[in-house]
Amino acid sequence: MSVSTAAADQSVCTPLPVLGRDVTVPLVTGGEVSYAALDYAASAPALQRVWDDVAAYAPYYGSVHRGAGYLSQLSTDLFENARKTVADFLGCRPADQVVFTRSTTDSLNLLARAVPAGCQVFVFETEHHASLLPWQDARVTYLDAPRTPRQAVETLERALADRDPHGPALVCVTGASNVTGELWPVRELAAAAHAHGARIVLDAAQLAPHHPVDLRELDVDWIAFSGHKLYAPFGSGVLAGRADWLQAAEPYLAGGGASRKVTRREDGGVAVEWHETAARHEAGSPNVIGAYAIASACKALTEAGWDGLVAREQHLIAKVREGLAEVPGVRVLSLFGDDAPRVGVISFVVEGWNSSHFAAALSAEYGIGVRDGLFCAHPLVRTLLGSDPQTQGECGAPEAAPGEKSLNAIRVSFGAGTPDEHVERFVNAVRELVAQGAKWQYRTEDGRCVPAV
Repeated sequence: MSVSTAAADQSVCTPLPVLGRDVTVPLVTGGEVSYAALDYAASAPALQRVWDDVAAYAPYYGSVHRGAGYLSQLSTDLFENARKTVADFLGCRPADQVVFTRSTTDSLNLLARAVPAGCQVFVFETEHHASLLPWQDARVTYLDAPRTPRQAVETLERALADRDPHGPALVCVTGASNVTGELWPVRELAAAAHAHGARIVLDAAQLAPHHPVDLRELDVDWIAFSGHKLYAPFGSGVLAGRADWLQAAEPYLAGGGASRKVTRREDGGVAVEWHETAARHEAGSPNVIGAYAIASACKALTEAGWDGLVAREQHLIAKVREGLAEVPGVRVLSLFGDDAPRVGVISFVVEGWNSSHFAAALSAEYGIGVRDGLFCAHPLVRTLLGSDPQTQGECGAPEAAPGEKSLNAIRVSFGAGTPDEHVERFVNAVRELVAQGAKWQYRTEDGRCVPAV
């Protein structure tokens, strides 16, 4: 997979309007400043387009698949049309199913429940916990962190060559790292999986908001992603792909909507005939607003044009990376090296600084929201830092003396709604904090670094 080579000319695309762009926050040093939301990798702000679409639908909200009334029919059509919009957005094949879930985590847990008995699952230790942990009931092979895309493919090929060729197998891989932002060689990994009779699921949580994702082009069997990272924060996610394992599995949840027919048996129990469509794993009243919000975001990103969105994001990435490279003591984390294609997710450490302290100062003194910690990817971050699991020290004290290893990291992430001013303010704030130190005193409260009163 390669990033678009379109020129990083800001005229090709301006920031997409998002909620919160006019929000101001107080500074501990006095006054207020517009909030710079640079934690897109955790949850991206809602696109204004998504909010407007949801607000326009809200008065017409009704029960889905449940009623004969006009609003119920309207809501049902909206829900099923959202499914078609998502299928088009992902390039689904005619026989594929699109199941609405709560999140990427929910989607991958659903698939983990649907894998056939005896299935062997292959996962790199570099995965986010959403794709690292759901496979506990399967035979799991955890693969060491590769240091190049080619090494990732070779590592997988060796592991697959040693597996039982007669049993089912599944490979789970991320599209873009939630720690480094680096793109993984998904198409090549899919080819390796299929060559050895295995299937592959793509965790696109960090890829879909930044880059076009086409299931057929990548030749993956399933794709999972979350609405709240795709500018649609209304508690919905997607699992899309092959239907056979999903149809053969017991419903993810048992209840109304998943069942097609329920009858009493002679022994006093009940007999259930389950749906074979996506409804099989969508028991209960579905989150129609969440599904509609995802569909709205899919349309908005497609209509904005991926070439322009990708080009502008590459322009922002270059600004951040070049700015951080000029600050003494800052080390950007990477698996594949500086030249690896990536999305707008960058993690780094600052020599002599506690990462929680640094992130707290960015927020309290500059109005900049970033993330610090291990980013629900503990094995990967510890591999990149070369550190062992241990407890973080008090936030007012340096995390590590010069030359010592950091215990966690700082992550800055951005996307289609990020203006240049936000990344410029961030780079300037990093430079100033490193050169001059924090202006305020901080303390640890409930495990978090916060400004002292």
